[in-house]
Amino acid sequence: MSSSTSHATLRYTAMRLGIFVGCLVIVAVLAYVGVVPKGLGRSNPLWVVLLALVISAPLSFVLLRKQRQRMSEQIVSGVDRAKTRLSANQSQEDSVA
Repeated sequence: MSSSTSHATLRYTAMRLGIFVGCLVIVAVLAYVGVVPKGLGRSNPLWVVLLALVISAPLSFVLLRKQRQRMSEQIVSGVDRAKTRLSANQSQEDSVA
């Protein structure tokens, strides 16, 4: 496994979290300044988090396309290795029995 795909899932997750945190900070500042509605009553924190999620999801989808592809390749490679090991173990059991 190459080093570029060895930690693809961890890298993708960290980048996705970073985009969300960035959106959260921006939305919180905009809500504090009054550009974005603050929500109703005490719902401000929940409103800010939900708005940040809604904004960060499409951004992550577009910005992390290559990283998502690397993560997919890593997962497919791992599943293929597991299938190969399972097949080898089953054939060993069949030859012993």
